[in-house]
Amino acid sequence: MTPEQHALQHPSKWKTWTGGIAFTFFIAFIGYVLAKVPGFDQIGQMACAIIIAVAYRHFFGYPEMIRSGIAFSSKHLLRTAIILYGLKLNINTVLSDGLGLLARDVGVIIFAIFMTIWLAKVFKADKNISLLLGVGTGVCGAAAIAAVAPIIKAKDEDTAIGVGIIALMGTVFAIGYTILRPILPLDSIEYGMWAGISLHEVAHVALAGAPAGEDGLAIALLAKLGRVFLLVPLCFIFIAIMKRKHADETGAKIEFPWFLVGFIILSILGSYVFGQSIPVSDYAMEGVFTLTTWLLTAAMVGLGLNVSLRDVKDRAMRPLAAMTVTSILLSVIAYFII
Repeated sequence: MTPEQHALQHPSKWKTWTGGIAFTFFIAFIGYVLAKVPGFDQIGQMACAIIIAVAYRHFFGYPEMIRSGIAFSSKHLLRTAIILYGLKLNINTVLSDGLGLLARDVGVIIFAIFMTIWLAKVFKADKNISLLLGVGTGVCGAAAIAAVAPIIKAKDEDTAIGVGIIALMGTVFAIGYTILRPILPLDSIEYGMWAGISLHEVAHVALAGAPAGEDGLAIALLAKLGRVFLLVPLCFIFIAIMKRKHADETGAKIEFPWFLVGFIILSILGSYVFGQSIPVSDYAMEGVFTLTTWLLTAAMVGLGLNVSLRDVKDRAMRPLAAMTVTSILLSVIAYFII
């Protein structure tokens, strides 16, 4: 065998690593383009990219040659995105203006998680996927699922399924809110509070809150920020639960999610340092937020490539039903507590 033939059959680790990462960003780019198409623009880049990744796996199989790079995207780029996501959380705003909303947010998270888990038992749904959907529904969608998944040792496939469902259903609910807005007996502030404490993703809250004007959108995002703020203590609760659950298992080890420390640090810097002690332009911050979206999308592509459609029908439909019922109940309850 010639050196050239050997190189073709056994590419270097560097090439497979970079190739895998490039592949996840390539699909993320296709998702970005697809999200510009009418209809697909309502579900966003991330959901489009996951759909493409799952379809690729189904028709062409998993690209084994570049597995190392794909795995890097799904794990390390994901954690980097969560760290950068901390810049979206203004702690000062939540603590100074949103304490009343924060109390409601706590109730929303508790209800969403426990209701989804209970319904999962009733529907005999997959426990891990249902738990992830409960967390995503209660807290902040894909980012919450991505943060909790490694703590509860969820499979990559379960994480990708959960993120895909949250992105899709959250969009459906956000559009439904905008349709209901003109006929509901709520002023702009009340409507914004309703959207902020009950919808799934920050993007969904922004989509639904926009028709309420600047004041309505502001209160909607404030309510949502409170739920993002509660992601950190929730993760530590899950760490404590998992440690207790596996306390008697020999060799069982719960890895501390150090990326949450980075999330907290950047939240503090974004709230009290950047733009104050250290001048940072809005343009620069928007650039970071855009980078965060691309990193998270590439990571979700890596997870999506682990999804087998043959398993999804049996494992995802019942958790989807549990999450949908929970979301409807949450919207109704939130309407009456604002």
